[in-house]
Amino acid sequence: MFRNAYVLLLLTTLFWGGNAIAGKLAVGHITPMLLTTLRWAMALAIMVAIGLPQLRRDWPVVRPNLLFLFALGTAGFTLFNAALYSALTFTTAINVSIEQAGMPMFIFLANFLLYRMGVSLGQIVGFTISVVGVALTAAHGDLTRLAQLDVNFGDALMLAAILLYAGYTVALRYKPAIHWKSVMLALSAAALVSSLPFAAWEIATDRAIWPDMRGWVIVAYTAILPSIAAQAFYIRGVELIGANRASLFINLVPIFGTLLSIVILGEDFHLYHAVALAMVLGGIWLAEHSGRKRAAAQ
Repeated sequence: MFRNAYVLLLLTTLFWGGNAIAGKLAVGHITPMLLTTLRWAMALAIMVAIGLPQLRRDWPVVRPNLLFLFALGTAGFTLFNAALYSALTFTTAINVSIEQAGMPMFIFLANFLLYRMGVSLGQIVGFTISVVGVALTAAHGDLTRLAQLDVNFGDALMLAAILLYAGYTVALRYKPAIHWKSVMLALSAAALVSSLPFAAWEIATDRAIWPDMRGWVIVAYTAILPSIAAQAFYIRGVELIGANRASLFINLVPIFGTLLSIVILGEDFHLYHAVALAMVLGGIWLAEHSGRKRAAAQ
């Protein structure tokens, strides 16, 4: 069971890492809020095509949970991305990468405060090692650069984004027991509806860039892999091994994003990339090994 979770979570973070590359490639071809709305519109169209019969079967369970599912989709899919995109207009990608690596800590804390779910020493050590690996990547191999980082309004927005996704992850335990197609259809609809005001603001303020051919390719990629596949895989991963253990894999997102930048954008590969990857994977392995032993003992 846990091996299936590992495969799903690795693919999740790979697709999310690719989402960062898509965001870089989108500059000048489609604006962020319009991209968010169009990706969820396309994702919803796909889910309607493949999942509507299943939703009809699950409707007696879905209907009383519509408000909760709408809140999940709004917080985890729309508001998180809106806060993340906005944060990047005020602060650096380095700050955002390091701050995002702290997300598992907030999930650990929320699970402890709400459900008295403890963590082992191995999980704490593994989490710390993986965060240092992310910081090493973000600082381009020189951790002394971190002392020069400025904290500003963008960092506060990123903190809000982290809290939103941490809350979304913890709240997944209350997701109704329905087929993944029904879950993704409901959450995609919520994400589309809640993203419309952001796209409307972008259009009303003449900031919008409507997609050209590259823009539409990016919309298609983000709709199919980061939106549908990755979110469905993440939800399933949380179901299989729990929020605390699954959230640690999020620290692979900046690592995969960096490696994909090297492959796709032609950026240089350095020794610190290999060291950071080894640290993040080693930290996740240590934390997961300890977490699995803890779960087996309970």
